[in-house]
Amino acid sequence: MKNLSQNFDVRAKIPLKLGKPTWEVLFPRRLWFPTWTCEEKKLKAKCCGREDWIESAGKSAFGFGVSAALFCSVFSYSPAALAESLTVAFPVSRAPEVNAVQRTLVEAWGLIRETFVDPTFNHQDWDLKLQQTMVEMFPLNSADAAYTKIRGMLSTLGDPFTRIISPKEYQGFRIGSDGNLQGVGLFINVEPRTGHLIVLSCIDGSPAARAGIHQGDELIEINGERLDGIDSETAAQRLRGNAGTTVTVKVKDSGTGSYIREVKLPRELIKLSPISSAIIPHRSPDGHLTKTGYVKLSAFSQTAAEDMRNAIQELENQGVHSYILDLRNNPGGLVKAGLDVAQMWLDGDETLVNTIDRDGNMLPINMVNGHAITHDPLVVIVNEGSASASEILAGALHDNGRAILVGHKTFGKGKIQSVTELHDGSALFVTVAKYLSPALHDIDQVGITPDVQCTTEMLNSAKEISSSTKDKASVSSLEADSCIMVAEHALDMEESKGTAS
Repeated sequence: MKNLSQNFDVRAKIPLKLGKPTWEVLFPRRLWFPTWTCEEKKLKAKCCGREDWIESAGKSAFGFGVSAALFCSVFSYSPAALAESLTVAFPVSRAPEVNAVQRTLVEAWGLIRETFVDPTFNHQDWDLKLQQTMVEMFPLNSADAAYTKIRGMLSTLGDPFTRIISPKEYQGFRIGSDGNLQGVGLFINVEPRTGHLIVLSCIDGSPAARAGIHQGDELIEINGERLDGIDSETAAQRLRGNAGTTVTVKVKDSGTGSYIREVKLPRELIKLSPISSAIIPHRSPDGHLTKTGYVKLSAFSQTAAEDMRNAIQELENQGVHSYILDLRNNPGGLVKAGLDVAQMWLDGDETLVNTIDRDGNMLPINMVNGHAITHDPLVVIVNEGSASASEILAGALHDNGRAILVGHKTFGKGKIQSVTELHDGSALFVTVAKYLSPALHDIDQVGITPDVQCTTEMLNSAKEISSSTKDKASVSSLEADSCIMVAEHALDMEESKGTAS
């Protein structure tokens, strides 16, 4: 540790922890910015703690041979530099709320300093930016105002995906990514015109569904407390609780609009599956009746890969001949989940994605002796709502010749974020790497253009074929989906090419 006596008038000392390292926070005459304390032997553990997909990589090497160099170089750690120490000093606010946010500010600043993909920090002095933000935060009296200063500091990086979210928002994010919650199985939202809390849907088999609560019903009370003026997240938190406990709700029936009943609901462990699947009967142009397995993947949660594997196995057992994988409006999620799903459709040592770290080094992520669950023809449907991990998956399957892409151009998010929970329960998202598709196509702000677009011409062609091969009375909502029609047509075209060869 350096001798700080010449640089600091020590009036307060607050230890801050960022993973293992301890931050020493002192009242300064001026700011001092040496390097972050970290022993080299702890480096791997720190890299692995940043984000779920990286944590899993440290334990299982993604399941397909990623070396430790990937997740450490992605964050651009230098063991020599980390062996030194970092002391951050700043004037401690007299307002306890603001003082707590000052600690959060230092944590966020330090994580970005060590991991942000742009080492120039959008061509600014990042150390000076901390000093400026501390000066602006010092006279404030509320935590909300102090958090606004952190968000302002992050906005100067020019990256909308590097951001901080509140503890409440992070809890919702964790539920979405973990794929599980303890509660009653209700999705609720505030109706904008009335301000009433309305049931959007019930999870099949959940306590709410078993109690006969339906979409459109209005929540009036939770445990005897009126919900007037309560937002949906606050109400959802009241509904959640440890499995085995109960919660009592008053519900106004959507059918009658006046009937109110009180229901006591047990809380249970609810599994939120991002997968839905079905079989679409399909008659090929030559008259053969076939089965197409349809799988909709809505998000890349921690359970996505396992749920996808189960869905494919079940469809295989039912004798499907081809597949449609629907990634429309899938905003992404955990990168590892996307890579795990890609492996279910590919063989060999294919490249799944190429990452580019903050130093510009490109690191391919490859499979190792992969074995696909099925080799049946595959079409992937995408649109402008398909982003991030969806684009990684679509690019991996397309560039390796495994799938035809149908739909509309994707969103274009070619960046990977780490997610770190901070000491106060908030969370920091930091862009730590860029990525290119296996064929080295840049996706960021560009997107992926599908092989076959759902244009009017293609839709008319697909509808003509559909009308001649389907019984109109038996057409399901899936079969009536225009892009699914185009996908089925693409599968027919692919099969005819295979037959001709």
